[in-house]
Amino acid sequence: MMEGIQEGAEELIRNIQKVISVDRRKLEYILAAKIAGGHVILADFHGVGKTSLARALAGSIRWHSEDLYTEGVKLEKFSRIQCTVDLLPQDILGYNRFIGSGSEMIFNKGPIFAHFVLCDEINLLTPKTQGSFLQVMEEQSVTIEGKTYPLPDPFFIIATMNLKGVHLFPLPAPQLDRFMIRLSLGYPSMEEEEKIIRRHGRLDGWADFGPVIDSIELIRWKKMVDEVELHPEVLSYLVALIRQTRNHPDLEMGASPRAGVKISRLVRALALIRGLDYVPIDFVKETFLPAMAHRITTRDPALVPETVLEKILQYVPVEQSRRSR
Repeated sequence: MMEGIQEGAEELIRNIQKVISVDRRKLEYILAAKIAGGHVILADFHGVGKTSLARALAGSIRWHSEDLYTEGVKLEKFSRIQCTVDLLPQDILGYNRFIGSGSEMIFNKGPIFAHFVLCDEINLLTPKTQGSFLQVMEEQSVTIEGKTYPLPDPFFIIATMNLKGVHLFPLPAPQLDRFMIRLSLGYPSMEEEEKIIRRHGRLDGWADFGPVIDSIELIRWKKMVDEVELHPEVLSYLVALIRQTRNHPDLEMGASPRAGVKISRLVRALALIRGLDYVPIDFVKETFLPAMAHRITTRDPALVPETVLEKILQYVPVEQSRRSR
């Protein structure tokens, strides 16, 4: 039933690593989020490859879609939203307009109507425009003047976020909670940086890059995520960890029940692409920080969320997970 998934994931990862140096485990997390129906946020400094990574993932997939989508709204396979402070919600979602001088109105779709959306530098958007993503990410639909338009399935957002700069607007907690995982690429090692300059210092750095997997395969993988077993003991441990975030003295805001749902799908998808039909409890430990750190708020702004989460992992041993609920 799961034949070929691990090999397909391996081929996809190798293809991406041909054009960008990125940690393999982080690529597995991004791919797992993709097939689990989640979204990813890449938070980092300028110029470390966030946009290139999104471009490489989208370009590695051979997309198939109808020419027209529901309600006459044309569907794109990939779109990029370059965020700026003057961008408005209708620039992302779309808007109604009259045809010529008549009374007939049509809907002009925005760039959000695509299978794969790269939202570049999302924290340059004002709060009003950031709010346009709330329904999109949770309900996979867009409502314009009382009419709801479904977005394509599969639908995947990679948002990049700069850690430092001017005119940055923090993302509100409800929006951050909608991202399945938050990752940071970090600066490359000296050897990796030499490879980057050697390859991308030429105009033809992407010349031999192309798709290696069919989008139909990714749809098949997504349908199989629910078939991966999440043992009651593993689920109990996950819930115990989440509940500890709500009671920890260093945290002002803990994780929502949505967090548990998102992480449970993430670890199932991760098991799938690693060739397993069950979730080892170590997968919960492994993904807890990148899947949780953006969902919690510390009382002391100087305290790093990951530090608190590490303490929680130490405080809730696996064998005591049921007693810690």
